Amino acid sequence: MKARIVGTGSAVPSKVLTNFDLEKMVDTSDEWITTRTGIKERRIAADGEYTSTFATQAAERALEMAGVAAADIDLLIVATITPDFPFPATACVVQSNLKAAKAAAFDLSAACSGFIYALAQASNAIRAGSVRKALVIGAEALSRIIDWTDRNTCLLFGDGAGAVVLEACDDGRGVLSTHLHSDGSYWELLYQPGCGNRNPAVQKTLDDRRIYLMMQGNEVFKLAVRAMEDAALEALDANGLTPADISLFIPHQANRRIIDAIGKRLGLPGEKVYVNLDRFGNTSAASIPLALDEANRSGRIKPNDVVVFDAFGGGLTWGSALVRW
Repeated sequence: MKARIVGTGSAVPSKVLTNFDLEKMVDTSDEWITTRTGIKERRIAADGEYTSTFATQAAERALEMAGVAAADIDLLIVATITPDFPFPATACVVQSNLKAAKAAAFDLSAACSGFIYALAQASNAIRAGSVRKALVIGAEALSRIIDWTDRNTCLLFGDGAGAVVLEACDDGRGVLSTHLHSDGSYWELLYQPGCGNRNPAVQKTLDDRRIYLMMQGNEVFKLAVRAMEDAALEALDANGLTPADISLFIPHQANRRIIDAIGKRLGLPGEKVYVNLDRFGNTSAASIPLALDEANRSGRIKPNDVVVFDAFGGGLTWGSALVRW
């Protein structure tokens, strides 16, 4: 028994922040951002829009495609590092919005690898027979933890969500394997120092600007390329496949240089690597399911295609998943 993806959905804010908009905010330029990251614009949540807003919308679209009622979902996981609240879980808010009363609901925090981590938990639960239908969502409102005066980080991130509906199936298709890794010794390379119990949300934390995401970008870049290459090859090896068998490679959308480097190392032609970074920036846990929904709805994925997901993020965490569509 495997978990097969039977529906995908995504949602992003309507507000677009372009590189030209950022030129008016910090010392940067469209040419500088595009050359170094590949990003041209990103979506930014408006007042009254939250992580749960986009998570709910993406979930509704995935359920509609799957032809599955929210009331029939057994497990609901939201991968996010920008929850609506410290608690309860944003997954519980989404559960309420969807009226998915039957589902066990919880959040999962693995930064940009969050969707793959959540997919692994749901897939394993279906394989074990304890769950028949699951809803896995990656959702972020990263604009709420970005320092808009720091040009090293503010130009990278955007908001949005992606979702998949999983069902138990026995026809050989579905999530064939997932591979998860982490190395906590690098946790300080990418993190949000404030608003936890080390640095509570008190005035000093606000004054020291510790409520914002902090990143050592060059170090993260160096580690990401090797880790993501290894994770992709691990997924292929586990299933007796090679890079030539990949129909579509969907990497975490962090930086075009990282994506291009991994694609080159795997020997993949450009048409087999899905990229929407230019339009959405880095949406952390939302990036892979958002890209997957676009690829699915545009006909880029066909039955029995081999699709590989690959991600790297704060923690540090990384992982891959291989799916027979």
